Amino acid sequence: MQVKDCLVSAPGKTILHGEHAVVHGKVALAVSLNLRTYLKLKASSNDKVCINLPNIDTFCCWDLSELQQFVPFINDKKDETQRLDAELVRRLRDFMGVTNGNLDNGSTASLAFLYIYLSVFASGELPGLTITVWSELPTGAGLGSSAAYSVCLAAALLCAAGTIPASLKEWDQTARWCQEDLECINSWAFQGETIIHGNPSGVDNAVGTWGGMLRFLAGKIIPLSRVPLLRILLTNTKVPRSTKALVARVKDKINKFPSIMNPVLESVDAISYTCEKVLTCEPITGEHYSVLEELIDINQHHLNVMGVGHPALDTLCRVTLAKGLHSKLTGAGGGGCGITLLRPETDSSVVQSTVQDLKDCGFDCWETSIGGPGVQQHSPSSVKEEILDILDRY
Repeated sequence: MQVKDCLVSAPGKTILHGEHAVVHGKVALAVSLNLRTYLKLKASSNDKVCINLPNIDTFCCWDLSELQQFVPFINDKKDETQRLDAELVRRLRDFMGVTNGNLDNGSTASLAFLYIYLSVFASGELPGLTITVWSELPTGAGLGSSAAYSVCLAAALLCAAGTIPASLKEWDQTARWCQEDLECINSWAFQGETIIHGNPSGVDNAVGTWGGMLRFLAGKIIPLSRVPLLRILLTNTKVPRSTKALVARVKDKINKFPSIMNPVLESVDAISYTCEKVLTCEPITGEHYSVLEELIDINQHHLNVMGVGHPALDTLCRVTLAKGLHSKLTGAGGGGCGITLLRPETDSSVVQSTVQDLKDCGFDCWETSIGGPGVQQHSPSSVKEEILDILDRY
């Protein structure tokens, strides 16, 4: 079977408001982050299946004859795309020599690829192909890098198998899929995320698929329409943290001081709803930006009250406030990443000097945007040259 080459990308994600509160039944607003993961799928005639992940120094190749052994064990029920085939995962782990003890990023990424590849092509002949992935997202920073990878895998492999049509017409630079096809991509991406993370919420892959902003409440994910693109600085303090330990810390504090902490959670909930209301106004004015900045400040104070702040995040807030900019942590806290809102009129000289000040603190910093498109197919001319160069190397 010969497949068509394709080039796709998906965004990362960041939490605008509601981190930690969402664990306790409150709303969280997740937004797409326009640092993207790019995937190139290329047909191959050498009866091999290869995956190249230069970000994490992982390069694997398998003979089609080796992979053919798994086809009889694949569940071909199309209505079960939501359900992970645990038996296939077990067989693939044995095949790769992967145990819980040696499950690194490269192994889980390769496992997710093989699982989706075999499941999608099982009803026909397995094709030879090479997949190369390059991401602008740092890994392990809570920015949805694994979900962007899983979404790209699902989109490219479903497209190559003909399960969903190619969205790109010959005159297009970029193109997106229809709602039904996006749901199919999201469903397979969730399975990839389950292999990588064990028990994902589904938020990261939904953001990677639909883009824009999503409201997440009690396990329900609702995409929000007409959200504007917002300029931000994304800062990685590079302070390692344990999400599990931070979630437990917040829970302990709520149990210890319920009459103090429950109103804090209610306030964070109100911040999320107020932010959503502001972002659905058209057009967004300077007055709206003032409200968004105040909400960022209030939420950051609340997160400190919850006990998930860190001196590095305080430094981020202090450095940016000296330039008249407003910042908060995003995700688990305790270090990790923070976001800084930039107004449309914020001068590039202010942005550049702020980025330099943050880099001088030992942080990584990017100017990017939130609220951009989800997974899309590209013509090569629509992708930055330096990214194409990396994708074409393999």
